[in-house]
This record gives sequence, structure tokens and C-alpha cells, in this order.
Amino acid sequence: MSLNKFIDSLSTQGWYVWDDFLTSSEMQAIKNCIPDTLQDARIGHQDTLQGNKAIRGDQTIWLESEMGKPIVDYLEKMESIRQELNCQCYMGLRDFETHFCRYPNGAFYKKHIDNFQGLGKRKVTTVVYMNEDWKAGDGGELVVYDQQDNQLFQLEPVAGRMIVFMSEEFPHEVLPTQQKRESLAGWFLTEKIL
Repeated sequence: MSLNKFIDSLSTQGWYVWDDFLTSSEMQAIKNCIPDTLQDARIGHQDTLQGNKAIRGDQTIWLESEMGKPIVDYLEKMESIRQELNCQCYMGLRDFETHFCRYPNGAFYKKHIDNFQGLGKRKVTTVVYMNEDWKAGDGGELVVYDQQDNQLFQLEPVAGRMIVFMSEEFPHEVLPTQQKRESLAGWFLTEKIL
């Protein structure tokens, strides 16, 4: 995969699927940095944050460089992509935030948009799948829609695969899991994280 193909696809259709973005050893090294206990994910923003298992059932932990070298390596890889997007697409991306997500068996995330038009700092969404033994029937697929609510595609959460899409343009959902599903969800931001 050339970076140019990624840039072209994101610029023209607003999304790109990048297979083999992480190797098996890179994924395992990252997982080894993740503590056993995660927080139940919440919905909303700042003062309105709340848990709601009827909307999403995943558990998360924000990634910090202090968690270990594999996390630092991943953040550096994403930083080089941020710089390339700014250089070639003039996106004005200033930072990247990311968390590790674990969907227990039966968990899902109802249809949502990562950033409502002009109301937040998330510009580009990334999801890297880390389910080495995923097979058809395990669930947890990502379904992506257009602005008119037409389904564009359904993506299998294959290990090492990354999907990147414009955060304001694509409503999406995670279908119920039949097995544990793990990923790294991240966002390129138009403002620096303080």
C-alpha cells in the first residue's frame, strides 16, 4: 500500500481501508501494554458524559506514551500520517488522540457520528482492528453509512486492518459481537490536546 493511494482515497471518497497496517507482533506488543481493567465507555461531551449500555457496550482506556515503547511506536506512526495529511491535503490537523477498545461478547455501538459538523475538533477517524482469531460469525463488523442513511459498506474487523474516514461525514455502527473484539480507535484533531 502506498501512502499516495491512502491520501487519494481519503481525498476523493472520504474513507480508506488499509490492510496489514499493523503486524501481528506490533499488535501483541501494544496489547501487552494495556492493563487488564478498562473503563466502561461513555457517550456525550465534557459535562454531558454518561454511560449508556443501550447505545454502546465497549470498555476503553486512553493510550499514553508512558504506557510503553509499543504505544510510543504506534503514536509515532500515526504522527507521520498526520504530517502527511497536512502536507498533501492541507487539513490543519494538530494532534491525535486514541484509545484501546474492548467489546465483550454481546456488546455493540449504535449508529453515531464521531463529530457533528463544525461542533468539535475530530476531523479524521481511525480504527485499527486487533482480533487475530476473528472469523465470519464472530460479529463486531463496522457498518458505514452516507449522509442519507444508505449503507455504504460493512467491514470485517480483521487483525491489522485500519479504516480511516472523515469524522463528520460518515455515520457508523458496530454490530453486536459474538466474541471479544479489540481495536484502537483514534482521531486526528484540529486542536492540540491540552
